[in-house]
Amino acid sequence: MSTRSICHYLLIVFSLIFLPGCLCSSPERQAHDTRPNILLLLADDLGYGELGCYGQQVMQTPVLDKLATQGMQFTDFYAGNAVCSPSRAVLMTGKPSAYSTIRGNSGHFSGDRWMRVALKQDEVTIAEMLKKAGYQTGFVGKWHLDDPDDLSTWACKRGFDYALQEQWSNRFGGRKFNPDDLWLNGNEIPVRFDWTQWDCKDEFYTHYGFEYLKTVDTDKPFFLFMSYRAPHGRETQIGNKTLYADEGWPNKERVHAAKVTLLDKQIGRLLEKLDDMDELENTLVIFTSDNGPHCEGGRHDPEFFNSNGDLRGIKRDLYDGGIRVPLIVRWPGKVKPASVTGHISGFQDVMPTLAQVAGVDIPQQTRGISMLPVLTGSQQSTHQHLNWEFQLDGWGLRMPTGGFRQSVRMGHWKAVRYGIQGPTKLYNLEKDISESNDLADKYPDIVKKMNRIFEQSRADKDGFPYGGVIQHKTGFNIYREKNKK
Repeated sequence: MSTRSICHYLLIVFSLIFLPGCLCSSPERQAHDTRPNILLLLADDLGYGELGCYGQQVMQTPVLDKLATQGMQFTDFYAGNAVCSPSRAVLMTGKPSAYSTIRGNSGHFSGDRWMRVALKQDEVTIAEMLKKAGYQTGFVGKWHLDDPDDLSTWACKRGFDYALQEQWSNRFGGRKFNPDDLWLNGNEIPVRFDWTQWDCKDEFYTHYGFEYLKTVDTDKPFFLFMSYRAPHGRETQIGNKTLYADEGWPNKERVHAAKVTLLDKQIGRLLEKLDDMDELENTLVIFTSDNGPHCEGGRHDPEFFNSNGDLRGIKRDLYDGGIRVPLIVRWPGKVKPASVTGHISGFQDVMPTLAQVAGVDIPQQTRGISMLPVLTGSQQSTHQHLNWEFQLDGWGLRMPTGGFRQSVRMGHWKAVRYGIQGPTKLYNLEKDISESNDLADKYPDIVKKMNRIFEQSRADKDGFPYGGVIQHKTGFNIYREKNKK
């Protein structure tokens, strides 16, 4: 065989071996994209101890418990913040809370004005990243990253092809929204949720998740973000009147437990749907919660079901009970079944992980670290620290510390400071997971390191000034109700 013939032969072999891989990395040129679908499941105010696989003894969550046996369970995973809006901002952009545009459910501006704060247009969302990569994108549920009066900030304009979203209630003026209305792709005519017609709001959401799945082209991967409602405290009534009715619990606790178990059931329905579509085995499933357990308006006592496990604190706390949350990841053929990891990670790590799964560059805005190595059994890079910055909502509240809170996780050390003039408390989570034994006096050098992180590992953002807003001569943040004279 001549040299020219040999070269021609090798070129053919090379093409047969490597060309399919090249095609898979370019969704525009392929007939069938083999990259995995991505199903992101987010609970609302579900505590670290509210799933059976995380130690819950009373409320039943068989679907999620099974999911944990089919994938990887994280023990040291953290939400983006201690309430919904700033936590979801971290999830969607990969920016940790101390750098995020949103650090509370509303920001404080001049003239004692409290306003919703939206993600900025130059901040890339996970949906925009994946859509550009060739993914079909769908969203159902609670968005809360927008200005209700600016459609360009709604989910349908932030990377989702299909978006059925709730809208903020009318706390600060502007357009009035019924909290039981949902808006499909920004249409003027809302979809009305009637709790008497459904077991729970999450059943309603799952129905529309099915509607989205009817629209997908199964030759292309899809990203579906199901932003569920359970067990958030606003839903004081649910359609299901029988679940746990024989337990003799206070009604508010029966409703709470039912919402958790019904959420589990709806996730089961969604997974069965994907299985019926022959898509489940090529779907990366991620389940987590936006923050710790609630006690909103006395509608649930977190101690009743031990909702935060052994952790200290609840929603709005930067102790671990407010921010450490469940994370379960299932990915057949990639993630080892029944595996457990203590890798310290958080919401900011989801964007870089999904970027690598999709085969695209990680957006420069994120400070997260991809978790793909730990998921696939490879050597995993770690954070030097994780830190949080949170501003409490200020309507009608008197907050001597400005409602400003910070915390840092650095290895097994955890520091918490409420108010920049408050003391920095230090805990060894390896020996004291409940953060009950303050070691600040014994380790002053570590406290100094933590204080430097508080002061330097952050950026200023409009509406969320460092330390809260100083008003008049009364000290930190004496906030007034909106129209109080």
